Amino acid sequence: MFGTASRSLPEVSVSAGDWKEMYQAAQNGNLELVRYHIENDVNPNYQHPEILATPLVAAITAGHSDVAIYLLENKADPFLKSFFDDMTGIEAALHYKNHEVLTHLRRQGIPTRKSWKSFLSQWLRR
Repeated sequence: MFGTASRSLPEVSVSAGDWKEMYQAAQNGNLELVRYHIENDVNPNYQHPEILATPLVAAITAGHSDVAIYLLENKADPFLKSFFDDMTGIEAALHYKNHEVLTHLRRQGIPTRKSWKSFLSQWLRR
């Protein structure tokens, strides 16, 4: 499962240019370019020291649900805090009312604030 938002940045070997290009593609909604970089092993959870933000949060804040969902389906961590934005992917989806991303997260069994009460209730009944 995913870690917590308080963990440190992942150590990765990635070309800064490749990651920056993928980040910009996520911001701009260029799914094909994001897909290209993911297929070529660019880590969606890396945060470049000059930017300190995640492609997932960038896609959500820019309203590119298709890109955000693709990133989530390819190991983007919705609990990882984007340092520059000071929010996780879940928090960004809630803040920007991105219902497509929230629905996707819930279908994956990932609790969001709206579903937290029912998640906790089910967990306590075990």
